[in-house]
Amino acid sequence: MQPLAQSEYAGVRLVVDAGRLDLSDVGLGDSIAINGACMTAVDVDVANHAFAVDVSNESLSKTTGLNALGPVNLEKAMRLSDRLGGHLVSGHVDDVARIVSFQPVGESHELVVATSLKWQRFLADKGSITLHGVSLTVNRKWVAGDEVCVTINLIPHTIAHTVFQHLKAGDLINLEIDLLARYIAQLMPNAE
Repeated sequence: MQPLAQSEYAGVRLVVDAGRLDLSDVGLGDSIAINGACMTAVDVDVANHAFAVDVSNESLSKTTGLNALGPVNLEKAMRLSDRLGGHLVSGHVDDVARIVSFQPVGESHELVVATSLKWQRFLADKGSITLHGVSLTVNRKWVAGDEVCVTINLIPHTIAHTVFQHLKAGDLINLEIDLLARYIAQLMPNAE
């Protein structure tokens, strides 16, 4: 990670080890989401299985996990001809949420996340939510003081193939609200 300029408002250039992500079809300017935040590839090194992105100060201020070393979720942008295996995810992180609890329940894990009350109208029981770039289903939502909380069930496959295996209560996580909910709320601003 290196600063893009000599300023407290400067972003950073990240060089990312792509792990199992196939970079053979990635070119300069292509989008790759890192923990759910859509970034533009500014350098692609297929031979060393790495790519670089420039992360603006704005993106750093609205996300978590882009300013520290560690494992991340990676996903290339979906082509319009691809199968949709979740819900529409844009990679535009809305806020950072806090993991309240993360406990095994049977063969799965129950994840409880709290975020600002301003997102309450965008969340629905059995609706969609994106956390660290992973499309998930809200089991239940409720208000607790000045926060809205949601509970999510994570199956073993999701835990094993995402950074969720490294997360715990108290950690911060990137939140993207459902794209359709965002537009419906804009078209119907007074609806509750």
